[in-house]
Amino acid sequence: YSSNTEITPAQYCFENINGSCHKTSLSSGIRITLYVVLGFLTILTLGGNLMVIITVAYFKQLHSPTNILLASLACADFCLGLTVLPFSSIRSVETCWYFGEIFCRFHSSLELSFCYSSIFHLCFISVDRYIAVTDPLIYPLKFTVPVSGMFIAVAWTFSIVYSFSVVFTGANDKGIQELVNALSCVGSCQILFNKTWVVVSTLLYLIPFFTTIALYSKIFAVAKRQARMIEMMSNNTQSSDNYSDRVSRRERKAAKTIGIAVIAFVVFWSPYSITVITDAFFNFIMPPIVFDIVVWLTYSNSAINPLIYSVFYPWFRKAMKVIVSCKMLQLDCSTMNLFPN
Repeated sequence: YSSNTEITPAQYCFENINGSCHKTSLSSGIRITLYVVLGFLTILTLGGNLMVIITVAYFKQLHSPTNILLASLACADFCLGLTVLPFSSIRSVETCWYFGEIFCRFHSSLELSFCYSSIFHLCFISVDRYIAVTDPLIYPLKFTVPVSGMFIAVAWTFSIVYSFSVVFTGANDKGIQELVNALSCVGSCQILFNKTWVVVSTLLYLIPFFTTIALYSKIFAVAKRQARMIEMMSNNTQSSDNYSDRVSRRERKAAKTIGIAVIAFVVFWSPYSITVITDAFFNFIMPPIVFDIVVWLTYSNSAINPLIYSVFYPWFRKAMKVIVSCKMLQLDCSTMNLFPN
């Protein structure tokens, strides 16, 4: 062996505290790269979702039950970017938690709240799209703005109450305290869940998930049937471009766009769900780096939805141009028509 070989001393999160966690030493180049990438993701999450919120709030034409649900979903993703991602970025790059145990629980509770809120919002949006596509005549009567507001209240209230009560009462690690004590150290922030709460949390994810999938399966079957009927009618009457046809096409396109958002949610969330379930039943043997990767994969989902809207919603692109060009500060654009004739 070369005589120049150096033994790097172990580094700790808190050098002067007994029981401190080991700190993984990363080169300056890697740390800067990680901060840039995670910082960009955070800014993209904040900027994109803020754009959705402003768009729906400002333009009166967008004050529909569906768009109000979309704006509330964007609020959940925006809050995640504002209150969770900055601290998670520091934890991931520095491999240490420097903000104390109480704030760790608060941070984890916020993380759970916003993530559960997202899945419930997607489920409620699928209910909205299902009624709009399958029963368009009844839809304006059944799914009103107050109904949308009730769904939003349920999504937020349940998510916040459940997340904070489970984490702050200590119910999450009841029965596995010895294992928690063995794995914990000063400078870590990993909230462990016993098997009972892993099952409960998984059901709270799977029930709305499968409900959403079932509804979208029916939505696309109905949309396909409607498209064939409209095509047949247009061949017979040579006048397919009437108002009801345009509305029907718009509803189907909205359903398709939200369906893509649901697929993105499944893709970004499945690795995390599988990891958490597996880890709980195998005594938490998952390497921290693996857990960190799947967590950031779920975070990335919060930045995806605005990108999906910008690709598939012409009205969103049009609204973005008005906002970015600051026309809304010069003129009253709130009543402008965002939909193509």
